[in-house]
Amino acid sequence: MERTYTITGMTCNGCVASVQGKLEQVNGAENVAFDLDKGEGRLKMQHDIPLDLLSEVLPSKYTIAVNDAITSETKDVKETSKWRQLKPLFLIFAYLFGAAFLLNFKTWNIQNAMMDFMGLFYVVFSFFKFLDLKGFPESFRMYDPLAKVVPVYGWVYPFLELALGLCFLMRFQVTLALWITILVLGITTVGVTKALLDKKIIRCACLGTALNLPMTEATFIENAVMLVMAFWMLF
Repeated sequence: MERTYTITGMTCNGCVASVQGKLEQVNGAENVAFDLDKGEGRLKMQHDIPLDLLSEVLPSKYTIAVNDAITSETKDVKETSKWRQLKPLFLIFAYLFGAAFLLNFKTWNIQNAMMDFMGLFYVVFSFFKFLDLKGFPESFRMYDPLAKVVPVYGWVYPFLELALGLCFLMRFQVTLALWITILVLGITTVGVTKALLDKKIIRCACLGTALNLPMTEATFIENAVMLVMAFWMLF
């Protein structure tokens, strides 16, 4: 028999080889074939193998779910799990909005508040990317169109984010920083939108690889917020 599974956490061919090797060791498994772009795997087996058993042999960074015959109960569990995974992203956004407000509430100026938010956003998000500078480019190129064509862009991106963050916080070359923000996040948003429309299950690299965040609508909203702020201040 053959069954299709959705596997999250795979970011490169090395991950595919690791997952494939682990699953092929399970008693009854005959052959495993994966599509990294889709995050899917087909497992041929001599007999039905419980999902729990397959999950146990995989490292904690990977999650596996049955693709076929997904019940509404399973969907609810997946949705709950997805929002739980996204909790760090929402917390960071709440802290950033709070910090931008507190920095400006005495002499309120919405433009200054937005610049502080954007500066803090870039600095904090670049920090998480620097935690695993080696692994970030592989995750980033999974959905960013420019990083796919120019791999070195994935290595440069964390430094670019840090530089943009400092520009906004120090009020240095703000107009140029806004145009770069529109260009950079515009390109990324195109890739995110395509990944969501194609229903690809891949890791979001917005917080680097330190946290296993799924690519969801929240990723699109995160980029959209920054783009709206950039357009607002420019025009």
